[in-house]
Amino acid sequence: MDVRGWGPRRWLARRITAWLVRDVDPLPEPLLSDFERLRAEIRPADVLLVEGRSRISHVIKAITQSPWTHAALYVGRIAEVEDPGLRRRLERHYGGDPHDQVVIEALLGEGTVLKPLTKYAGEHLRICRPRGLARRDAHRVVAFAARHLGTDYDVRQLLDLARLLAPYTILPRRWRSSLLEYHPGIPTRTVCSSMIAAAFAHVRFPILPVLRRDGEGRLRLYPRNTRLYTPRDFDCSPYFDIVKYPPLGFDELGLYRHLPWDEEGVICNGPDDCFVPAPAPALRLASGPSKEADA
Repeated sequence: MDVRGWGPRRWLARRITAWLVRDVDPLPEPLLSDFERLRAEIRPADVLLVEGRSRISHVIKAITQSPWTHAALYVGRIAEVEDPGLRRRLERHYGGDPHDQVVIEALLGEGTVLKPLTKYAGEHLRICRPRGLARRDAHRVVAFAARHLGTDYDVRQLLDLARLLAPYTILPRRWRSSLLEYHPGIPTRTVCSSMIAAAFAHVRFPILPVLRRDGEGRLRLYPRNTRLYTPRDFDCSPYFDIVKYPPLGFDELGLYRHLPWDEEGVICNGPDDCFVPAPAPALRLASGPSKEADA
């Protein structure tokens, strides 16, 4: 969906895109993530998963059957990037303070862009950290993603993914073929998860590879088509550690015993729906014939 330029079709595309990306759900209440701690602990090449609140997020949830609707790749602070060529490329695509913490992400209506991490303050977030990724390869992952800056968002790929994940009884297999094709090189269009998956494939870091045994019974890994990845795959991958920072966290053994639980017996269905449950009726154990029975 090309929203740049002029003309009736592009005007309509811009209107539809604006309607799709507008948030329709409120921020999660209570807060599910300690954003200040998250921004202090996040590392370059970490994948940030977001539970979106827009109309297009609801569509992605239905397609992928997962609450995670968006993935962004953490870059760090542009001013601290050691590679001068990469730093210049990032500066060309970011108009904010070079000391801001930024992420690379593919957004409907904007393409692949740099955004400040603070954009996601208050959202439901999760960090997926590539386990054991070397510092040099983390730089290569970020550099590969940065080469996509300025490319368009691939709406066609999103539609193909929906067709691929639909039950076989609804769509014939021949309608699913376009997404299964391999396209080498840097595409001019991409979606958030496939762009990040391609960056990790560039350094041969596994996400959800295909596992097969060769003729001698040895297990072999085969790269999976990066166009098939969705945000939930980083959450499911055994090669990524899941990092959460709840607002009331505990890192020491038994520290949960000291959380500020209410002691008045109140139980809540939600933030504005709390009550004190009525005491359960005492159970009367039968120890012999009752007086009523004797009468």
